[in-house]
Amino acid sequence: MSDDWKQTACILCECNCGVEVQIGGDNGRHIVRTRGDEAHPASRGYLCQKASRLDHYQNGPDRITQPLRRRDDGSFEPIDWDTAVREVAARFAALRERHSGASIFYYGGGGQGNHLPGAYAAATRRALGSRYRSNALAQEKTGEFWVNGRLFGNGVRADFEHCEVAVFLGKNPWQSHGIPRARITLREIARDPARTLIVIDPVRTETAELADIHLQPRPGTDAWLLHAMLGVLWQEGLTDADWIAAHTTGVDALAQRLSAIPVATACAACGIAEEQVRLATRRIAAAASVACFEDLGVQMNRHSTLVSYLEKLLWLLTGNFAKRGAQYIPAAIQSLFGSGASSQRSPVAGAPIISGLVPCNVIAEEILSDHPDRYRGMLIESANPAHSLAESARFREALRALDTVVVIDVAMTETARLAHYVLPAATQYEKWEATFFNFEFPRNYFHLRRPLFAAPPGALPEAEIHARLVEALDALPHEVVKDLRAAAARGRESYREAFFETLQREPGLAGIAPVLLYRTLGPALPDDAAAAAVLWAPAQMFALREPQALARAGFAGSDAGDRLFDAMLAGRSGVVFAEDDFDACWKRLATNDGRIHLELPELFADWDSLAHLPPAPDPRFPFVLSAGERRDYTANTIYRDPDWRRKGREGALRVNPRDAQSLGAEDGCVLKLITRAGEALVRIECSERMQPGHVALPNGLGLDNQCADGSVRRTGVAPNELTLARDRDAFAGTPLHKFVPARLERVR
Repeated sequence: MSDDWKQTACILCECNCGVEVQIGGDNGRHIVRTRGDEAHPASRGYLCQKASRLDHYQNGPDRITQPLRRRDDGSFEPIDWDTAVREVAARFAALRERHSGASIFYYGGGGQGNHLPGAYAAATRRALGSRYRSNALAQEKTGEFWVNGRLFGNGVRADFEHCEVAVFLGKNPWQSHGIPRARITLREIARDPARTLIVIDPVRTETAELADIHLQPRPGTDAWLLHAMLGVLWQEGLTDADWIAAHTTGVDALAQRLSAIPVATACAACGIAEEQVRLATRRIAAAASVACFEDLGVQMNRHSTLVSYLEKLLWLLTGNFAKRGAQYIPAAIQSLFGSGASSQRSPVAGAPIISGLVPCNVIAEEILSDHPDRYRGMLIESANPAHSLAESARFREALRALDTVVVIDVAMTETARLAHYVLPAATQYEKWEATFFNFEFPRNYFHLRRPLFAAPPGALPEAEIHARLVEALDALPHEVVKDLRAAAARGRESYREAFFETLQREPGLAGIAPVLLYRTLGPALPDDAAAAAVLWAPAQMFALREPQALARAGFAGSDAGDRLFDAMLAGRSGVVFAEDDFDACWKRLATNDGRIHLELPELFADWDSLAHLPPAPDPRFPFVLSAGERRDYTANTIYRDPDWRRKGREGALRVNPRDAQSLGAEDGCVLKLITRAGEALVRIECSERMQPGHVALPNGLGLDNQCADGSVRRTGVAPNELTLARDRDAFAGTPLHKFVPARLERVR
């Protein structure tokens, strides 16, 4: 084992905490020790228990290291890279010629901490004329993206480090993190008598146990609770009228609606005592600052988009924006989310495309159709939709119906086993990589990570895979490449001038700019950092867009963009690229009048429906299943080896003890879990965390691992074998994974 500690980052959640690792083991290709990186600008040495198991990703099962082509009998044969690239390009080009590039659907674009592939894939998509895409964000965040786009024209985050009141809605940051140094921050808030932690969650989570106020609605009734809280806020005169008048429009359209909210009725609908709701609302209104975070517990639940809207009204009507301890708009090297708003629709289902993403729950419907504009091919990258999307059986059927499916990934996933071609990628620790989940304020940072290991023979970084595909599609002009390489050899200033002159002269090349940068600037970068070349252009654009924030971070002058890029390359623990003040939040509002637009009439009909009580449960399915709960040892499915879990290896179904008793069951016994989509045998864990009638399965299980004898072993239950694609938010199409009608039966 080497005594040297190397800086990198965890890749299991959006925080991407900085870590230091020692490598060793067989052939020096294992991560043998892990600790927090104290030099990292955001995590500052913090690390959760999951990051200590990163070697299970780096050396996990099902690794592929050579291109594979599926035979007619469903088995795979190895082929060389030249053959793979030539055949993949030819098959996609044939689809483009017969049905247009819009028939080629792209799914993926990176994972947690794996975002450079998404940039390079954009060049391949442009070369193919591919118009439609999606990824995991469309399973979770598009409703919130749309709301943010309409309210602010931008995305918002919250300052939990300095807030007086912290509100977590459908989120358990003790397990899911999502904020820097999550457990430290939660403890600090909980221990400070001047601060208040409010948790809204039907489950008594670890975060809820720390809370000063736990509002525990019945599953799926969060909208009624927020409806009641807004009624209290308005009817008791607790809003910040001066702030609203100075910074917003549309409040008059809300006044009558808010005045008429029947608070007592709404509290009864969600099952929470009215006085507790009033107490929590008054505490929010009285605070000098409030930070709020909504997450998958409500974003994959009933009224998803409406809840995002009501949650934001709660802190907007109390003036909690653009000040310390409240919500803010961070500086961004590159926005992942766009404005949220769009009038574009998917070609078959007519589903809304928000932030450029087709709702995941309609993809199979778009394929299994005789519509002339249906998707006929898919390029899937660093993603496993056959496992992660609703109604897995139907999605597998859709994949089998496609003319061409190409998967770019590290492992032979459930999706890869259904592909026509599988192209092996380097792991995140075998290439230059980065994440665009950089949301800190007032000091924001970017972390470009160096490889820890060389990729094994046969595996390539995605930048190289996409460059070869673009070249095979004859979309990269040789003379342009030659001229730009010569400019790069003369120096960065010469390259900058030549690059932008080229795009001005030939604007059509902008779509393949990532590969153009990789093939021209990339070879001139130190330490084989060619894959990082795609970051040069965003650094230049950020210098033009945010010169003051960049200058405060130490990068001023006409060459600020280049100096920022060089700092990214040289940094081991990340580089601070923006130093902000709160006035910057107002400058980043992208509404037409520079004000926050409170009125979203598109959601008023859904809001009006809250006048009625929640529908009674279907007696055939008396339980509500939350499909995909975060626990101590669950993570995203890049951990394919079940041995990474120190506890809960099989993933039990959590059940309230009274429900178990009513079924004649006890802790540890096996029951049959049945939904409208399917059924599974589950071992139960009796837990007082769950309300009666509410059960939960963990996320990240149900993967199929190849055994040494050739058999396939599945560990735990794959939640999406039990979900239906038609169960989705009526507005944004996000799945209702946290509200799945279910029943439990004894096993004979």
